[in-house]
Amino acid sequence: MSVDRSEAATGATGEEALTAEAAVRTFAVAPGVRVNVRSGPGTNYNIIRVLPEGSRVPIFCQTSGTTVTGPYGTTNIWDNVNNGEYVSDAYVHTGSDGYIASHCA
Repeated sequence: MSVDRSEAATGATGEEALTAEAAVRTFAVAPGVRVNVRSGPGTNYNIIRVLPEGSRVPIFCQTSGTTVTGPYGTTNIWDNVNNGEYVSDAYVHTGSDGYIASHCA
């Protein structure tokens, strides 16, 4: 009997895993801008990588940090886009000036 690797690792069936994956929304970063991805929610954290123009990012959770002014206003909200990776919400088009995801733990 063969077992789907995702099912063995998560306990989810293949269909459940695909549904969870499909539920992740992505958001566009500001056009014409390369966005710094940092190791924490602030400009004092190290830059891990730089997103190229035209990128889209998932937002898994959001937290407060350094206040930044960007194309989408001034905010202290930082978006967790991957494990240990954050971008300022001032550079992500979420359609809101507030939180659109749960607060990071």
